[in-house]
Order: sequence, then C-alpha cells, then structure tokens
Amino acid sequence: MSEEKKFHNDSVVLDIHDRPTIGHWVGLSLQHLFTMFGATVLVPILVGIDPGIALVSSGLGTLVYLITTKGKIPAYLGSSFAFIAAMQMLMKTDGFPAIAQGAMTTALVYLIVAWIIKKIGSAWLDKILPPIVVGPVIMVIGLGLAANAANNAMFNQDNYDFKYLLVALITLGLTIFFNMFLRGFLGLLPILLGIVSGYIVALLFGIVDTQPIIDAPWFALPNFEIPFVQYQPKLYIGAITTMAPIAFVTMTEHIGHLMVLNKLTRRNFFEDPGLHRTLTGDGLAQLVAAFVGGPPVTSYGENIGVLAITRVHSVFVIGGAAVFAVVLGFVGKLSALILSIPGPVISGISFILFGVIAASGMKILVENKIDFDKKKNLLIASVILVVGIGGLVLEVGTFTLSAMALATVLGIILNLILPETSRSEEN
Repeated sequence: MSEEKKFHNDSVVLDIHDRPTIGHWVGLSLQHLFTMFGATVLVPILVGIDPGIALVSSGLGTLVYLITTKGKIPAYLGSSFAFIAAMQMLMKTDGFPAIAQGAMTTALVYLIVAWIIKKIGSAWLDKILPPIVVGPVIMVIGLGLAANAANNAMFNQDNYDFKYLLVALITLGLTIFFNMFLRGFLGLLPILLGIVSGYIVALLFGIVDTQPIIDAPWFALPNFEIPFVQYQPKLYIGAITTMAPIAFVTMTEHIGHLMVLNKLTRRNFFEDPGLHRTLTGDGLAQLVAAFVGGPPVTSYGENIGVLAITRVHSVFVIGGAAVFAVVLGFVGKLSALILSIPGPVISGISFILFGVIAASGMKILVENKIDFDKKKNLLIASVILVVGIGGLVLEVGTFTLSAMALATVLGIILNLILPETSRSEEN
C-alpha cells in the first residue's frame, strides 16, 4: 500500500476517498453543481454557445479529469474565462468549428507539456514556487474576482440598485449563519442552503424572472457540435495561433489551484499523481469539451472554496456533481431554474468562497513564518498582490496574459533574480 493510500486526513469531514451515504451524496453534489453553474453557463452565453452543451462538457470533462488523475484530486472543471475574447472573435468570423479546433490545439499543448514534465520531473517547482510566491498567488486567486462579486451585488444593468445589495447581504448573512450554527448533515450544506434561501429572498424582492422557467421544456437536447456530424472540419490557422498560447495562461491557473488543493487536503499532488498527470487530465477534458461542442474547461476556484468551507473533500461528491451536470444539460426546466438565480445571490455566496481561498494563501505565509522585514519577501508579495488584484493585463496582439497569470510570472521572476538580502540589509 502506497504512502498516499495510507494517509487519511482525519481533520476533515470526508477525505478524498471517503464515500458519503446516498442521501448525503446527492445534497453535497448538488451544492457543487449550484456553485459552479452560474460561471459555467455565463461563458457560453457571452460567446454564443448553447449553455446546455457547456453543462454537459463540464460534467464530462470533470469525469475525464477524475479518471485520468486516478481519483486522487477533488477538482471540478467548468467553462474557462481565459478564452472568452478569443472565442468571441472566432465565433464572429468562422463560427464554432474554429473555436473547436483552437480548443483541440490548446489540449494538444497541455498534452505536450505534460509529456515533457513526465520526462524531466517537477522538482523544479519547489524552487520557482516557494511559500513567498505561493501564498500571495493563492490570495490573488481568491481576491482577483472580488470586484466582480461586489459589482454584481450592487449593479442592475449598470445602475446602482439597493435591492440587489440587500439581497446579496442577506444571502451572505444567512450563509454565515448556516455555516456557524447548523449541525449534522445540514451543517455540510451551508453554500447550497445559502443559495436556496437567497433565491427565496430574491423572489420576495421581485428580482427573479420566472418566465423562462415556465417557458422551458422539460427535455431539451443540447445543440451538440460534433465534427464530421454537425460540421466538416477544415484548417483554421488563425484559431490555432489565437488560442494555443492561452494554454500557458490556464496552465498557470491550473498550478495555482493545485497549490490551494495541496494545502487544503494536506497532500502534494505535484508528486502524486504528478503534475504531468493533472495536466494530461486537464488537456483531455478540454479535448472532450471541444469534441461535443462546449468551450474549453478548467478547474474552478468556486468549488475549491466549497471544499474549504465544508471540509468535504470526497472525489465521489465531485463526480456526483459532474453526473448531475451532464443530466441537467438535457433537463430544460432545471437548467432554466438554476440560470434564473440572480447575480446578487451568487455574489453573496462568492464573498465567502473567494475570501476563504484568499485566507488559505495568508495561512501559508503565517505557517511558513515568512519574514516581511526582509525586503525580498516584501517586494515579491507586494508586486503579486497589486498586479493580481488590481487586474493588470498584458496584451500582445491577440495574446492576453491574465492578471493572475501575470502576477504569478512576475512573482517567480522576482524570486529567482532578487538576492536574499538587499545592500541595506547587509552587515
């Protein structure tokens, strides 16, 4: 028996390979489904892809990822925001076939990098990603979307709306209450209960449009876009050159999320199952998503936040959420119901989810006793936090480096080139 199998994290409610009872399983999986739903369907809506396909592709992609990583990493994969601008441009010119080819190329980049890492190993990660880089990067992952959460809680079509803010704050308060004071099984569902109760509050405030739910059919076949079935593939050089470089951006996010999961689960996924296997899983998931007609997928910080809050790390729960997502892609009324959850409700939940991830980054700095009297540490953390949270983006032609990725790259570079002590600190 391997060391990984011998280890069981007794500080959590359910560890990675613990299987919940059927009744608990459904509730816990639905909690993850509700958490990722808004962001996963927002991407196809912005691009012009069927949201039902995005649900199906996220579920299938997550299952492929879990299988590829041998069921060792509790990560949910949803629609990636990093590709939105590129996909919008390609949709206007050549349509989804070009997006699919670009996504498949991105998947190929992942698989090539995974193969290289398998050959050379990942020991180099410890050198380029010490705690002084990892901690602030994780904080950026949590806080990078803080402004979006706040804006969604305040603005109704660009107009400040006090009702929106009130619904968000009530949802936040109820979720905190559920997290602090409920016991037993209900104590494991603070996010799900927060969303449901927030939705009821939103109904009372009259900010939920229920007509799409009434109009939606019970069964709706998603608009699959399968090559050689719905369309005949051809070469789109522009799609390849536009989307392939973005793979390195999402890889950075992938590594950042793994660092958070390492901390939460008390494991080292860079070693077991290995970064090469996690990248392979992500690449294959993107390939599957592109093949059925969905946008590229990536691991979701929102679901990592749920893991942190509930202390339920079971891959069976994540797998259950993936199965529900696939099924939901075919159930029109349920999809419409979840799609009708207003922004303020999601924002109220996000205040907690994003904050918990940021706090995990802070915890790394505290536990490793990072000395901020040292100028090197102070400079690295300062640059990462301001660049990442401030939203500094690097654009060169069609290539875009997101704020989180740019912050990570700058942090790594500063850590490698700055001396341990500055001239003024030398005796």
